[in-house]
Amino acid sequence: MSITCFIRYEIDPFQRQDFETYAENWGRIIPKCGGNLIGYFLPHEGTNNIAFGLVSFENLAAYEAYRNRLKTDEEGRQNFEFAQQKKFILKEERTFLENIPSTLNQHFQK
Repeated sequence: MSITCFIRYEIDPFQRQDFETYAENWGRIIPKCGGNLIGYFLPHEGTNNIAFGLVSFENLAAYEAYRNRLKTDEEGRQNFEFAQQKKFILKEERTFLENIPSTLNQHFQK
């Protein structure tokens, strides 16, 4: 069973560019440390202060191994410090989800 870590961020909408830089950095760091990055998402319309990140893992043990690698990764530490210094993340929540395989990657068909 795979799991997806669904991260909900409350961000400072006036520091949107800093959050985008932060997310782009994770685009290199997460795969290097063992996560399958689905993506980061910024608000487009409507609420302007909620962003999301989704990262999948084979199971919870794989997530724990990833977290341990992340703690010792220099680039990962620098990205966490960047967020703390700039204070563009006001709140962060994590939820772990399991997927329903038959619903994944369904596309419009003509």
